[in-house]
Amino acid sequence: MADTVNRRPPAGATGSPPPVVGTAPSRAASARRKREAVAGYAFLTPWFVGLFGITLLPMLYSLYLSFTDYDLLSAPTWVGLENYVRMFTEDPQYWNAVRATLLFALVSVPLKLAVALGAALLLYRDRRGVGLYRSLYYVPSLLGGSVAIAIVWQTIFGGSGAINEVLGFVGVEGRSWITNPSTALWTLVLLAAWQFGAPMVIFLAGLKQIPAEMFEAASLDGAGRFKQFWHITFPMLSPVLFFNVVLETIAGFQGFTAAFVISGGTGGPADSTLLYTLYLYLRGFGDFQMGYASAMAWVFLLVLGVITAIVFRSGSLWVHYADEGEH
Repeated sequence: MADTVNRRPPAGATGSPPPVVGTAPSRAASARRKREAVAGYAFLTPWFVGLFGITLLPMLYSLYLSFTDYDLLSAPTWVGLENYVRMFTEDPQYWNAVRATLLFALVSVPLKLAVALGAALLLYRDRRGVGLYRSLYYVPSLLGGSVAIAIVWQTIFGGSGAINEVLGFVGVEGRSWITNPSTALWTLVLLAAWQFGAPMVIFLAGLKQIPAEMFEAASLDGAGRFKQFWHITFPMLSPVLFFNVVLETIAGFQGFTAAFVISGGTGGPADSTLLYTLYLYLRGFGDFQMGYASAMAWVFLLVLGVITAIVFRSGSLWVHYADEGEH
């Protein structure tokens, strides 16, 4: 019986070959996958058009322009590294912009994150009316870098603004904060710190993920609020803090609208509010030195990439992930 079952027809024997199981369904599945792929790429077409037509090609063209002398009115003229040499060795105003931008970012970003974290710690517990306060604190971030807010800020810190009126009640002589080189940049720092709503919401989401049992156990062991924050809140919140640091650092170096409006588009007084992006705009669209502005843009991109890489590299030293001990 076994010999009969296992016997195979000899080679060359007549008869139709056995059917290939699953051929028709596999072909249908393959055709369906191809149709889905075509449909997927069709839906991605607008994104590809934007990527190549609005992002990559203009970036490559600006890289070419950075090696040229281009005034927007005539054809670009190749000058090689002349724009970069001029930037680093012949343009003292460029270094004023670098100093103002570094000072603005180094002060405004930590201050903004500190205010956002403090507000989140006060508002993350569910209490009556806490939703209203969260919404009110988030409103300035919705306004973003709008011209209207910058104008309001300019009025508040002007010679006859609200700040000086308040100081007058306590007998302090006021000043025009936005026209004084020693205080103008600090008004921009305060404006940036005032718009702390977006990082606050991210901190709130992170605080909600920390188990309440950890604080209860620490409290039973005698740990005060400071120890609970340092040994529980900060380590558990460090990934969220890292995320906010990256986003706000990039945003801090890209400040433009407030500096443009408050200084009247000049970066004054005495270049105290001449942020990097504002100076780039003035060179490119004010003086029609588009080749020089393109060189500035590429240096800015490289430096910002290096700073971001340093932030990511430092994350391994202080960012704690909850699942690290499981691997």
